[in-house]
Amino acid sequence: MRITNKMMTNNMMNNINRNKNLLSKLDEQYSTGKKIQRPSEDPIVAVRALKLRTNLSELNQYYEKNIPDARSWMDVTEEAMKNMNDILTKINSSCVQGATDSLTASDRDSIAKTLEEMKKQIYQEGNANYAGRYVFTGYKTDTTMSFEENTTLKYGITEGFTGENIDALTKVGTYNPETDTPPVLNTHRIKLSYGTLDGVDPEITINGADVTGAPNNFTITRVTSADANAYVAGPDEIKYITDTGEMVLGDNVYSAMKASSDISVTYEKSKFVQGDLRPEHYFECTDKSSDPDTTKYVNYTQKDQQIQYEINFNQKLTVNTQGKDAFDHEIGRTIDEILTAVNDVKSVEDSIAEVEKQLEDKSLTQTQIDTLNAKLVNLKTEFKLKTDIMQSKFNSGIKGSKGAQDQLNAAVADLGTRSVRLDLTEDRLSSQQVDFEELMSNNEDADIAETYIKMNSAETIYTASLNAAGKVVRSNLLDFL
Repeated sequence: MRITNKMMTNNMMNNINRNKNLLSKLDEQYSTGKKIQRPSEDPIVAVRALKLRTNLSELNQYYEKNIPDARSWMDVTEEAMKNMNDILTKINSSCVQGATDSLTASDRDSIAKTLEEMKKQIYQEGNANYAGRYVFTGYKTDTTMSFEENTTLKYGITEGFTGENIDALTKVGTYNPETDTPPVLNTHRIKLSYGTLDGVDPEITINGADVTGAPNNFTITRVTSADANAYVAGPDEIKYITDTGEMVLGDNVYSAMKASSDISVTYEKSKFVQGDLRPEHYFECTDKSSDPDTTKYVNYTQKDQQIQYEINFNQKLTVNTQGKDAFDHEIGRTIDEILTAVNDVKSVEDSIAEVEKQLEDKSLTQTQIDTLNAKLVNLKTEFKLKTDIMQSKFNSGIKGSKGAQDQLNAAVADLGTRSVRLDLTEDRLSSQQVDFEELMSNNEDADIAETYIKMNSAETIYTASLNAAGKVVRSNLLDFL
């Protein structure tokens, strides 16, 4: 085969161009640190890089944003429940102190003030929020757990009970201390979650049957606690005490309800004070204050409202704890009854002190003295009865605060379990982040040392090809003549 000068020149130019392209490619790899600059250079590397970058971006979203946000939410919730637990411990200690029979009036007043402040604070903790979102209110993150001020909002509230929720109740009845001995009333009642209710008869059903219709045929009498016979109900009667939120049950009513598994009470309330828990977080209820048109009432139903964060690929974690699962109205209502019992004892003490002061009057006749002495005896009997009732309320406070702590601790334990899952996921994501970054680097990053060596080698070859070309091009026609 004859080799012509043109063939040599073309081969020379092709070799120089190929060497120059190789040098340019290695120079780009060395200066950018990447194996390829365009997908067309290596489609497999390009496709794998897109997948790895997408996965790493999602992983960084979980690891750097979602998990820290979830942890912050759960930390705020845990801190609030920790504070509640401390408050319940103080309530329990105060009730233990109050249950002793050696308290002075000053001691009782001190305990009552402590309990009143603790009641305000425990529900205030339920208004804890994270970044403006209330953590105990389920999906209603823009709504507080309790009312922050006295409010007038009309609600229709439906509460569910069973026979186990019926309490035995002992009260001192109304009497004339000058002529009568204090009567002791033993009855049964259902305590609603709110007091100061509207003057509208409640709707009460037992196992789906209206109490006022067949087969029950009971009657509902609406009274206040100031009525003389508020806590005395006929056999087929329910005394609905609007200011205290109690339903006193007659004997036949109690017999019908005590074994029931489904007692429903629907009532209306329109006056709420600061610290009252909002009913929409706890009960099936209807907000009737928004519009006079009944078709525009806002209805609230009770269901689990889990706020879930996606913390890993196809893995979600519930970050919130609902207030109804951590604490309820019972401890607040128990404290209210303790305060009422303390005030009742104080009132009798004041009456006794007044009678004793009257007996110091030397101008009294013997008849007046006898009347005052009889009144004093009756008042001291009443004092003893109401002191026993007060101590029983303190004992109920001990039991109630312990029960509230048990409920709260169960919620804390559930939150702790989810926190452990979050920690494990975070550790796994941290490891995955390193793995993905290494995979991505191996796929698209150039080995700088190796590239540098190759680039020097390519530069040497390119220079050699130029030198060789110079010798070929240097030959002219005279060299061949």
